[in-house]
Amino acid sequence: MTRPTLQDHLERWSEADALRRDVASAVCALAAAGCKISELLAAGPLAGPLATIRGFHADGDSQKELDLIADTLVREALAAAPVALFGSEEADEAVLLDAAGTLAVAVDPLDGSSNIDSNATVGTIFSILPYAGPGSLLQPGRAQLAAGFLLYGPQTALVLTVGVGTQIFILDRASGAFLLAEERALVLPETAEYAINGSNLRHWDIAIRCYVEDCQAGADGPRAKDFNTRWVASMVADVFRILVRGGVYLYPGDARRGYGQGRLRLVYEANPVAFLMEQAQGSATDGRLPILDIVPEHLHQRVPLVFGSRAEVERIARYHRDAAAMPERSPLFARRGLLRA
Repeated sequence: MTRPTLQDHLERWSEADALRRDVASAVCALAAAGCKISELLAAGPLAGPLATIRGFHADGDSQKELDLIADTLVREALAAAPVALFGSEEADEAVLLDAAGTLAVAVDPLDGSSNIDSNATVGTIFSILPYAGPGSLLQPGRAQLAAGFLLYGPQTALVLTVGVGTQIFILDRASGAFLLAEERALVLPETAEYAINGSNLRHWDIAIRCYVEDCQAGADGPRAKDFNTRWVASMVADVFRILVRGGVYLYPGDARRGYGQGRLRLVYEANPVAFLMEQAQGSATDGRLPILDIVPEHLHQRVPLVFGSRAEVERIARYHRDAAAMPERSPLFARRGLLRA
């Protein structure tokens, strides 16, 4: 069976629409940059000290050698597309690429870069918005024209939405083309898998703690079924797993210094993932509001993030909105929750 290429898919979608053609050009540029990043990752230490720390962001997060290389590759690729404004996790401010461009693009050039030297899956996340001046990257997520991520693992995958469902493409290394593997990825509405860094339990608020403890109680607890925990510590890998077999991902805010709003960025991490999830019939929230309805205040704004199977995301949101929505707990359990809040 001959599979459509990414180019085929985008040509059918864009047809005679000029703005859509510009979006298609930007997506193809990102895919080309992703192929180069994938080659570097495949070479590992043979490509040089890719995991070496080269600097730090203003908030203290480290920048690895490959973070900076990936940023350069993505920026250079988008400079050849009709992109006016480019924002990256690796730069304090957005930069103007082409004053005549029609698009604003925000990226995390290498999500999960702490895993570079451990041969774990990492990725490149992107959000494409219409350009309407210097503040274009601060539009709410519902204004996105396209979003997605490249996944660098055993397969190099491109997960994409242009607002007509969520598609999965796989890089065919023989031809160099991304071929359509899943025309309409759908997130299972219910799940028995959740992904969270359980080592932070003592720092969570009561809603997140109760949700996780209810899952851990399994068939004998208020959920009356057993759950599995999955946590890759590379968000793109968790997103891909949830698209393939369902699940829910939680990166909440917590009581640690600097973690009150979580650690994920709204503009170039949460928004593109939320767009992909909603187009795959999943859901995404900050615990109270749909992610796509939040208006960003600045490029690097952080946000708590819960996404995945709709039933679980809605349950977690109910736990946040209304304590009465939580299953009844024993007095001892309630006292523990109060003391640890």
